[in-house]
Amino acid sequence: MKHAVTYELIKECSRSGARLGRLHTPHGTFETPMFMPVGTQATVKTLAPEELYDMGSQVILSNTYHLFLRPGHELVRKAGGLHKFMNYKRGMLTDSGGFQVFSLGAMRKITEEGVMFRSHIDGSKQFLSPEVSTHVQEALGADIAMAFDECIPYPADFDYAKRSTNRTARWAQRCLEAHTREDQSMFGIVQGGMYPELRKMSCQQLTEMDFAGYGIGGLSVGEPKPMMYDMLGHTTEYLPKDKARYLMGVGTADCIVEAVNLGVDMFDCVFPTRVARNGTAMTHQGRLVVRNAMYAEDFRPIEEGCTCYACRNFSRAYIRHLFKAEEIFGLRLLSIHNLHFLLHFAKEIREAIAEDRFPEFRENFLANFKA
Repeated sequence: MKHAVTYELIKECSRSGARLGRLHTPHGTFETPMFMPVGTQATVKTLAPEELYDMGSQVILSNTYHLFLRPGHELVRKAGGLHKFMNYKRGMLTDSGGFQVFSLGAMRKITEEGVMFRSHIDGSKQFLSPEVSTHVQEALGADIAMAFDECIPYPADFDYAKRSTNRTARWAQRCLEAHTREDQSMFGIVQGGMYPELRKMSCQQLTEMDFAGYGIGGLSVGEPKPMMYDMLGHTTEYLPKDKARYLMGVGTADCIVEAVNLGVDMFDCVFPTRVARNGTAMTHQGRLVVRNAMYAEDFRPIEEGCTCYACRNFSRAYIRHLFKAEEIFGLRLLSIHNLHFLLHFAKEIREAIAEDRFPEFRENFLANFKA
């Protein structure tokens, strides 16, 4: 089958697993490794599309679960799809809703057919399945749709993880069978919990199906970082080189550089905008909590040398004042800075791979970064 979205491998680092590539989509060609800002409810919180373009945003992510509940996928279809509805002209990916439903805990019931759950908005009974999720994502019309999976919690025993991983494979097949939209591609999602043999099994099951790329799910769910990197290594080695690899829900600089080292191409996370709203800035040295009293008279930018709008124009003292005064502009400035930081960080990684210095870049970055 000819895919609407394809991955082109440009270069592999000879001293690590890092890859330089291009993702070709109906809305343009984008450079990888890439970070994707998250626009959960059809908006990257507080930011306009033009501001995203200015900071180098390529593909953004939106959320099937949230848009299914509000405003409803049929409304988005009537608007001409998500690109038109939110006026974002570059690449777009929708997740399947599986992770959000998983996060509901006691408010959901999983069966072979799908997941019955109560809406977090009004408590109404709702149902998501491979077919419903695929149908909703076709209505939303992003370039990339994700297969509906069951996210395994951490910790989970082997038998549960195996049953769940097998179900994810059966659901993946159902998603492909339900998917008809030719200007949209679908990625499968690898599960397997924290068991190397189940990760390998999941990769084998999914690579037998004709997906355009592969999401790596069930990581960054509370396990220690070394375990996450270990599982990642046990996953990327079984994925095809000619398809994109997307580590779902990871958005801190240290995790991104380590995952790139293990062969990952795409990342997304709400982290940069979520912590921005709490007054936390991301820098090459680690987190800077701008609300702290020590910055009251600090007239330097958030990060020296950063070219984002916030750092070019405003000081730590001013942004701290905005947070103390509960002014919305403060949230916007830190959201701009944090997203610019990660988008620019991905660009630095791409340049390092292109110039054969990624291992040195990684080592140097991690030596100066405090998680």
